[in-house]
Amino acid sequence: MASNSGKGGADYDGGRTTGFASPAGDAIEGPIDLGEVLDLRRPHRYPVRVLGDALRERGIHPGDILIADAAAPPADGRVCIAMVHGDVWVCQIAYKRGQWWLRPASGAREPLPVVAEDDIEVWAVVAALVRTEV
Repeated sequence: MASNSGKGGADYDGGRTTGFASPAGDAIEGPIDLGEVLDLRRPHRYPVRVLGDALRERGIHPGDILIADAAAPPADGRVCIAMVHGDVWVCQIAYKRGQWWLRPASGAREPLPVVAEDDIEVWAVVAALVRTEV
């Protein structure tokens, strides 16, 4: 039977059903703690909301929340958060010819080498994506 959770909704624990017991009853999971799943308690993990649609072909849409990990090492082909001359970019990172390159998803920009002296650096690697609208 459903019980009122006090938040306007109902909780279901899988008990007190009529008819045959569901074989999926053993698979009922308790509440999901997104902070735990996304490891947000770590001091170097940050949620970042996406504003543009430059990475739509990677499945990243405006309004999505990226979980940026500032302690993760860069990895070829991953999405990263980069600082480019004071601007924040969400782009792909690639390793070619012995150095890291930022590859903006939109064809409007050429790949850009990651050079700290030129005020271009990878700030974090994206570890997860949270979509709040489906």
